[in-house]
Amino acid sequence: MVAISPRRTPSRAAGNGKRTPTMSREAFATEFDGIVANVEKVIKGKTDQIRLVLVAMIGDGHVLLEDMPGTGKTMMARAIAQSIDATVNRIQCTPDLLPSDITGSPVFDQRTGEFTFNEGPVFANVLLADEINRATPKTQSSLLEAMQERRVTVGKQTHALPKPFFVLATENPVELAGTFPLPEAQLDRFMLKLEVGYPDAEAEVAVLQTNKRKEVIDELTSVVDIATVRAMMEWVTGVSVSDALQRYIVDLCQQTRIDSALAMGASTRAALALLRASCVLAASQGREDVLPDDVRLLVTPVLGHRLILTPDASLRDETVDNVIARIVDRVKLPLGTSGR
Repeated sequence: MVAISPRRTPSRAAGNGKRTPTMSREAFATEFDGIVANVEKVIKGKTDQIRLVLVAMIGDGHVLLEDMPGTGKTMMARAIAQSIDATVNRIQCTPDLLPSDITGSPVFDQRTGEFTFNEGPVFANVLLADEINRATPKTQSSLLEAMQERRVTVGKQTHALPKPFFVLATENPVELAGTFPLPEAQLDRFMLKLEVGYPDAEAEVAVLQTNKRKEVIDELTSVVDIATVRAMMEWVTGVSVSDALQRYIVDLCQQTRIDSALAMGASTRAALALLRASCVLAASQGREDVLPDDVRLLVTPVLGHRLILTPDASLRDETVDNVIARIVDRVKLPLGTSGR
């Protein structure tokens, strides 16, 4: 994974959107780095992954973590939630899980003789869906409306979800017995798909040392409140993206739809996700404008899980990552722009 360590570079263009009065580019980068540093008290040696998860959260997206058990996926979700003083709920997905176990359901009140809605675990700022691919397709579909429209409809009533609403789902890529692959419509609702990976030896030693007596997560305190996170989400909408760079994003997505190695390319939702993630990444580095390198760095985690290889490409041992790299090399950078 390409390093995305914080970089304080002067802004080349002023933002052209509405700003939150209490937020500035310096404050945004400082708060962002503060959250990362707090999470790193628990998750060692995974700075890039932590920053990308925060990019998705502040960009109003969701993240799918695919990796082996014990690599810190669940702990990362807890650490982020505690760092921003958010409400967090966890769902252990199993084949017998029902949609109402996630969204909630009406409950009859014998005293009033009326039905009242009992909120499910989806009503939280951070929802951890552990081993999401163990839930049945019917149960998985109960998250579609929540992830896209930030609301839940039960019967004739619609209930708004809190803001921010962030789904962090995990799945095990090896153990396939009793699992149900996520459909394309579900995958397309995740802004990013990441692999946490095992820590290096030095980071793993640090994990042993810090957790020898007790779990660090149990003493982790918040460094920002939800109001600050909302302000960051609002501020980042004003990050400047030139027309040429917007066209560059569209060109990348268009190329995935005509590449001979791909049976399914990136959707318009994917293009929008790439735009929003690029804005947050730029802001996290103290800038108010998006550069081509922001887009290029995020292309694989944003688009990779949305693309499907053709059978012929699979037989040729093609990979989605290789196809994306080829497309990035093929699409010309916008005139008047350059990388860092």
